[in-house]
This record gives sequence, C-alpha cells and structure tokens, in this order.
Amino acid sequence: MEQESRIAVMAIIVENRESVDTLNHLLHEYGDYIVGRMGLPYEKKGVNIVSIALDAPNDTISALAGKIGNIPEISVKTAYASK
Repeated sequence: MEQESRIAVMAIIVENRESVDTLNHLLHEYGDYIVGRMGLPYEKKGVNIVSIALDAPNDTISALAGKIGNIPEISVKTAYASK
C-alpha cells in the first residue's frame, strides 16, 4: 500500500563547508521528492542556510531528515503542512 504524500519544508544550517558535498549528494538522491530548494551563504556568520520544499511520503521525509542530521556540523528541522 502506497503511503500518502505530504508537503514539508526542511530548514538546514550548514556550519562546515566541508559537509556541503555530502549534503548535496544526499539531496540529489531524494531529488524526485524535492519541489524547490534555496541556498543562502551567510559569510558574516560562516554558515550556509538551505531551505528544501518536499512533497513525499512521511517515511521518506523522516528518512531524509535523519540522514541529513547525521552529517557532521549540520542541523535540520522539518515543518509539515497540516493537509
């Protein structure tokens, strides 16, 4: 049985530029579920801020967030649409 897809937004803070390649590779793997992506380098604070809009099953969103959260010096939070 196929799981219903949900709309979600992930906020990702990258505190070490060396982690960006790992993050990009992971996002590429989940590219079929990504509706949009915005990345902002914030050089004043030495971080990159990435926002990802997703349309995916809940398990897929959770799996991606978990994998991103396991990358060193990256923080991730997910917000879900109510519908």
